[in-house]
This record gives sequence, structure tokens and C-alpha cells, in this order.
Amino acid sequence: MHVLLLKEPRDGESGPDPYIKELASYGHKATLIPVLTFKFVSLNTLSDTLFRPEKYGGLVFTSPRAVDAVKMCLEDEKIRKEWDNIVKDKWNTKSVYVVGKTTAALVRNLGLNPLGEDTGTAEVLSRVIIERRDTNIPPLFFPCGSIKREVLPTALRDNGVPLETLTVYQTVEHPDLEKNLKNYFTEQGTPASIAFFSPSGVKFCLEVVQRLSGQQLSQIKFGAIGPTTETTMAAEGLRVSCVAEKPTGRTPGCGDSQSSTVTIALSLYILYFYIYCHLSHFLPDFCVCQLS
Repeated sequence: MHVLLLKEPRDGESGPDPYIKELASYGHKATLIPVLTFKFVSLNTLSDTLFRPEKYGGLVFTSPRAVDAVKMCLEDEKIRKEWDNIVKDKWNTKSVYVVGKTTAALVRNLGLNPLGEDTGTAEVLSRVIIERRDTNIPPLFFPCGSIKREVLPTALRDNGVPLETLTVYQTVEHPDLEKNLKNYFTEQGTPASIAFFSPSGVKFCLEVVQRLSGQQLSQIKFGAIGPTTETTMAAEGLRVSCVAEKPTGRTPGCGDSQSSTVTIALSLYILYFYIYCHLSHFLPDFCVCQLS
């Protein structure tokens, strides 16, 4: 069964994408088409801010790209040496908040100690911050993307937690997205399932997917990675067959399995789709699964 993954490849990893590998273990052929590309901005301002930790009460990272921006500021050997010997230790006396295990791993590579890696969304992280924070200390510094949601800033502001934001990257459509989608549909036909990994992916891909799939659109089972993506898809009129609440992390009850909630969710909704198509005259429609 053919599955289309509309996501970014994992930077710096060799071998097959883990999602493609996991789905293949269930006998499904998955194809990854990159949806987004990123342009980094305001790096001079970011660098200046990073080297003034005394002005802030801590750091907040809700995406790997924001951490990538910090990494770019530390590429110069002299600057990195100052960071490693002095500055990072000053930040580590404060709180460094993150969303998700991928972002946490990148933050650790900077020598920082992340908090909140088990949170899967900015909304959950905001609750963690609010529970821990003293509102009388300096603001948290939040490097972010140009199309960030306002959930975290709004929650912190409403609870008296000071926050300073800086846009350090812009999210734009991958230049080859439409061409790659056309090639996929021409060569492999309409996929049985499509997984969107971000609201931006929905924004940039949906019109093309609708046009290329035509009358077969209703036959496609759509999966969402995260509740924000699910909300965006639903607003566009798509029926979401499966939601994986977190893009990374072990799934409860899976023992030593390294499979993420995403890959298990994708495999399950494809399995449910298969059962529904072949046994629908025996069973009720149950092609909706939600993992937390």
C-alpha cells in the first residue's frame, strides 16, 4: 500500500528515513516529499542576545530550526570557544525550555540542559513554564519562526510571565514541491494514505493534492501529526483518519520499541483502512485512531 509523507527529511542522519523504514516493516511503500525550506534571519541580533544571558530568565525553543539558528551563530571557532567556556554555563543556571525530544537533543548538543522534552506541543510547554516560573525575574528569550502560533506567548502573557521573542527563521514552500508532487502522482498514482506533518504542509500542499487526486480524493485516508495540524486539516474540510499527538518518543506499552507514536499511528491507520476496505460489509466504520 502506498503512503505519502509530506515532511522534511531528518538533518544529519544517514540511512533511510525512520518513518519510511518503520512503514516498510509493516509492508507499506512510503515516499517522502519535502514540503518546506527555511531562510534564517536576524542572526546578528540573535548572537548578541545569546551572549547577554544576564538580561534573561531563561530560553525557550519550540522547534529544531530555532536551535539550528543558534548553532549558526556559534560557527566561528573563537565565538564557540567563548560559548563553551563561559556563556553556556550562565544559561544553564537558568531554565532552558523545549518542546519535544528532537529539539531537546539539539539543545544538548549546544551544551545546554533542556527542560520539557516530554511536552509534545507549545500549549503543554506553556503550562510547565507557568507552573515553574517566578514572574518577578527577567523575561524568557524565545527565538522562533515567522509563522509561529501565538499559543505560548499568549498563555505566558496572560499569566504574567515575561517573554521576549525574536524571529530567527522564515518558513517558505520548497521550490520543487509542486513538481515533486506531480511526478509522484504520475508515476505511482493516487496514494492510499497521506500524512501531513505541519500546518504549513497543509497550506502549501493541499491545493495541489486536491487537483492531482481529483475524484479519488475521498478515497485517501489522511493522517495528522499533532493536534495543530489536525485542526488545520479539519478547517480545510479534510476528514482526519488518524492523529499522532507527538512526533517523537516511545509509545506507552511498547516496551523497548524505538518506534515513535507517529510511525505506529501511520501503520495503524493504514491497517484500519485495509480492514475497512476489505471487511466493511462485516464491520462498522472505525477508521479513526488517536494515540497520545
